Parts: sequence; structure tokens; C-alpha cells
Amino acid sequence: MNFSGKIAAWSVLALALLSLSACDQTAKKSLQAHAPAATPVPLDAQALRHLPVTARQSSGYLTTEPRPPLDSLIDRVQAQMDKGQKLFEAGQTQSARAAWNNASNILLASGFPVDSDPRLRALFDKLSEAVQAIDAQAAPAEQASEQQENQEEAEDFEPAPIEEIAGLSLPPGDPRLARVAQQELIDVPHDLPLTVNDSVLAYLSFFQTRRGRATIENGLRRASLYQDMIRETLKEEGVPQDLIYLAQAESGFQPQAVSRAGARGIWQFMAFTGEEYGLERTSWTDDRNDPVKSTRAAARHFRDLYRIFGDWYLVMAAYNSGPLNVARGVERTGYADFWELQKRDALPAETRNYVPIIIAMALVAKDPARYGVQVAPDKPLQTDVAKPGHSVSLQLAADATGSSVETLRMLNPSLLRAVTPDDSGFELHVPFGSGARLDQALQMIPSDKWTTWRMYRLEGSESLAAIAAKYHVTVASLASVNRLQADDPPASGTLIIIPSAPRPTSRVIHYRVRRGDTLDDIASRFGVTASDLRKWNHLRGSHAPVGAQLKIITASPGT
Repeated sequence: MNFSGKIAAWSVLALALLSLSACDQTAKKSLQAHAPAATPVPLDAQALRHLPVTARQSSGYLTTEPRPPLDSLIDRVQAQMDKGQKLFEAGQTQSARAAWNNASNILLASGFPVDSDPRLRALFDKLSEAVQAIDAQAAPAEQASEQQENQEEAEDFEPAPIEEIAGLSLPPGDPRLARVAQQELIDVPHDLPLTVNDSVLAYLSFFQTRRGRATIENGLRRASLYQDMIRETLKEEGVPQDLIYLAQAESGFQPQAVSRAGARGIWQFMAFTGEEYGLERTSWTDDRNDPVKSTRAAARHFRDLYRIFGDWYLVMAAYNSGPLNVARGVERTGYADFWELQKRDALPAETRNYVPIIIAMALVAKDPARYGVQVAPDKPLQTDVAKPGHSVSLQLAADATGSSVETLRMLNPSLLRAVTPDDSGFELHVPFGSGARLDQALQMIPSDKWTTWRMYRLEGSESLAAIAAKYHVTVASLASVNRLQADDPPASGTLIIIPSAPRPTSRVIHYRVRRGDTLDDIASRFGVTASDLRKWNHLRGSHAPVGAQLKIITASPGT
């Protein structure tokens, strides 16, 4: 591999340590438009500390090194690598990742080419082996845990569309569509390079079939809910707005889409990659399912990948299968070109189809009528934002706003439960125009009852006895909390408080221990204590065996 190619591979490795792939997935160029370059971001002070002396002097950091800068660099990187190896051998995968991330950051910020010294080359090779070890040993356990969490916490999550089509073996495409697509490239603006070749043509033809048309129409129908926000965010982050079509392929714009591997949200982030880009997970919420937060994270991930590869097709492939897979393909073949990597089977099978799918979807989505597709778009979402300040059940919020639990789940896709977190800063989205009604209703009920009590708006001339029978409470309790006379029927339209009988507010979750988990980490995630974890599961020490299934009793009500 030539010198510049190795530098590219080294840069890819550094990002690969920062993010295991957001999901899994492909570019000789013809009929393409030039995409805008990503907006450069200056080095921060932390990064500048790792630059050689001359670079730091030119940046206004005047210090002296007691040893040659290269020797000092190697010592710092080696120390982090040794630390990571010890943590990995101890089963602390996440901590090992952090150490290896730090090692790669130091290398990346140093300014030294990887082949400038045999010792740097050896460090690069060792880091590559470390990443492969984590991929091989940690990922299966993480995926299993993600799959289990999907079943326990989010039974209403939807399958990811990309999994339905990326593995298909398609016949050759209709050559007549090639002429249609080539004319579109001339007529319709685009800020991603769009190519029409046999691979793209096969998917264009697939989208003309009943099954393929349903896939693309579902995505186009829902695109209107998020497209303005997505395009604006991509623009702000300095990446092509046509990257929006990755979200259409990944999820069909379903915030609650989930893959077999546990990737979630409209951008199908895996847990570790999401965390690297600030997407937090708790036992209450998962930011990967938040369209706004995950779009910002995806845009920044695209920008980082483009800085490394400088080619949007390779960025797409790296987004799908991980930067290191693409780097290995480039190093193995000598081609930094997606279509060459595809032709030489140098990428995972799903990734070889991924870029053609995105291109074909973009072509159809930009001018649906050209391909005989007609879709009535969903109306854009308009919501009010409420800050309850305490946990409130979605059922009570639905009662108060006149909506449904299903609607509130749709408006708040990051919620993993049918109850909001006990967090004063949490924002609950409710149907437009109903925020004031929710605030007013909550003032009628003590905050410690928001997770168990309900409300009912009286229609017609129902008696308290009829309402009490409907909700299985006593007439006396209804009359008491609503300050009514038991034999005096309330007026139509009155909002009646329904005091529910006391019920358990705990929930048992089963969690399978992953490599690198500590009891403290698990306890923090689920809002319990490590000592309780030990008591519930008859454990000693700070670790549980990898693969063990822990019982966790949460203090959260109704799901």
C-alpha cells in the first residue's frame, strides 16, 4: 500500500475506535455532481497539547519537551494501549475502548505520519488488532443484550427497512429506467454524487415491484414529518442534504425502527456509536429514538467520516459497516473507490448493496412521478411542549389532553416506558393546543399521584356511580377527591379525577451481563444501587459473570 493510503487507513482506524458502525453498508463515478466539502473544525486546546513542539509554538503554545516529540508521543500512546489491554483482559470492554480511543486520539492529533517511524507503524498495527478483538468478542454480547432490551423495554419497535432489502439477490434492471434516471440527473438538482450503473438500476427496477414500491412509498409518506428538520441540521453541520435518503433506507423515517443487531431510530445508531456522539441511554429514555438529537449526531458522524475518506460513497459504506471495514478493503485492494471495492468483494455483502440502495432511493424520492410513484405525505407534526417536573403516566397525560397513549408514544419516541422520567427538565410533547390543558389538569392532582391516577371528561349525564363502576373505584372516593356530592351528578364536560387503588410501582427487568459491565455501571443505568443488585441476584464483588441474567427491580410505575 502506498504512503498516502496508509495515512488514510490510520485516520480511519482512529475514527473506528471512536465509533463502531451506526448500522451495516458501497462507488467509479459517472454522471455525478460535486458535493460540498465538510466545514473544517479547528483543533481544540486538548488536541493541541499533543502536537509536536513546532506546531504548538506556531499555535501560541510555547513549551519545551525534555525528550524528542516522537519519543514522547510513542510513550503516551503505548501507555494508553497497555492500559486498554489490561482492562480488556479483565473483561472491562467499555473502559478498554476508552483507553484505546485515547490512544488513537493522541496519534491522530500528533501530526506524525504513521510510516514516519517503525515504532509508529507497529503501534498502528497493534491498535488494529485491538479493534478486531473487540469486534470479534464484544459485539456479539452487546448485540444479544440490545436484542433482549428491545423485547423487554420496547415491544412496539418496528423492523428496519434496510434489513428487508439489502440482502436481496436481484435480477438485472430494466434498461429503460436507466434513460429515465440519466435524464433526471440532468433535470433535478442534487448535492450528492448520483451514479446510474447496473447495481443502481437493479434497485430502481425493484422499486417498481409491489414489494419495493411499498417500501419506498412508506418512507416517502413519513418523510414530510421530519424532512425540514433533517435538511436544516445537515446544512448546519456542513454535509450534503441529500444524505437524508440514508434515513429513508435505514428506517423509513420510523423513530422506533430497530434492527436485528439492536440499532435504533431513524438513523439506526448502535449503542456505542450513539454514546460517542452524545446520544444518552437510561432505563427511561433512549436518545437514539429522538429524531432531533439523532439527526444531529448522524450529521456530525457523516462529517467525521468525510474528513477521513473524502468521498461520499465511502462515507456511506463506512456508516453502514464501520470505518475499519472500509479501510481494510482499501488497504487490501489498493482502491479508494467504492465500485472497485464492490466489484472485488472487499466489503461485507450488505454494504455492497447499501450505496446502490441509497442512490436508487434518492433518484425516486427526488422525482417520484417520473417513476410512477404517487404518495400523499403525512402532515408535519405540530406539538406543544410540557415540562411536568415529575413522573407522569402517558395514560394520565392522554386523559388530560384528549389524545391517546399511542399518539403520545409517537410524539415522544425516545420514551421506553409509558411513564415519563422523574426529571424536572424532561420535555413531553403533546398534540398542538393541548399543553395548557395538561398543565391545568396536573394542578388538580397531587404530583405523587401522577403515575397512578387518571382523569375522565364527562360526556352527557353520567352519574358518579356509573363512572365509579367503569374504573373500578368507589363512589365515595370519586366524590371525595372531586369535592362532589355522591347523589349530585356533575355537569357535562366536567373533568373528573379518577383515584386509582394503590398498586405496585416496581417493575422487574432481566438484563444479560455484557463483557465490560460492572455492577456499578448497571446500577447507574437502571437507577438502582449496586448493593441492591447484589442482594437481588445473590452476588458478591463488583462484577457479574458475562452472559449472566440479572434481575433488576426498578422503582418506576406502569409500563
